[in-house]
Amino acid sequence: MPSMTPEVMAARHSARYRRPMPHAPAVGTLIRHWRQHRRWSQLDLAGEAEVSTRHLSCLETGRALPSREMLLRLAERLQVPLRERNQWLTSAGYAPMFGERAWGDAALGAAHGVVQRVLQGHEPYPALAVDRHWNLLAHNRAVGHLLQGLPAELLAPPVNVLRLSLHPQGLAPRILNLAEWREHLLERLAHQVQASGDPVLAALAHDLHALPAPQGRVPRDPPGRPSVAVPLQLASPAGTLSFISTITVFGTPVEVTLSELAIEAFFPADEATAAALSALATQAPPG
Repeated sequence: MPSMTPEVMAARHSARYRRPMPHAPAVGTLIRHWRQHRRWSQLDLAGEAEVSTRHLSCLETGRALPSREMLLRLAERLQVPLRERNQWLTSAGYAPMFGERAWGDAALGAAHGVVQRVLQGHEPYPALAVDRHWNLLAHNRAVGHLLQGLPAELLAPPVNVLRLSLHPQGLAPRILNLAEWREHLLERLAHQVQASGDPVLAALAHDLHALPAPQGRVPRDPPGRPSVAVPLQLASPAGTLSFISTITVFGTPVEVTLSELAIEAFFPADEATAAALSALATQAPPG
């Protein structure tokens, strides 16, 4: 019987993780799925990951079990999201590498502080934070002003920002360039579905396509406006508000929730909008 040296104990601990999780997809199937999802050949991926095509073929067919380092290298080259990288690791029998916490977890307190500072610092202009499925996590006071008068059932958590924007009882009737903005949102969502392979995002895209759409073709270059960015034009008691938006993400996340969080900030596209938002900021916040 071998003595219980640190080396033997480490080997036994590692062996426990090398057993694939019950009912988990074979890791080779996951590698092949993401390679095909990215429309790469085995030769493409092998070249990027600096392995032979024969070895990659063996990994995909299950004739060889990848090391932890090889899995992470392949996932990095294929730009696999952190959530799915954990699935790769557990399917191969390794421990997950990337933590995942609920947004309300105290361990994410520092990230909460960063998000709140960004949102508040953007006032008097609207900004909001969303999760990977476009569910609202936080917003500043300016967003509250723009949502006034919407049905309570549409504002009950979880609020899906895309559905709220395109729903006929939501913001859709207030969006003056609805056809153009709708096409922009659906195209952006389609890119996310393609990049992530997320079935929940795919279902959301299906639901949004089913919502009523305005008639007519979308003008690609409306007269009098340079084609720089698609604006959001909202009717409001203060007049027409015109915005352009930016998306901000955490630069080097190693936690699943943070890797999937995004902040969308809206900037005034003209001086009239800037003045109207500054005036709104002096009013009492919506109840």
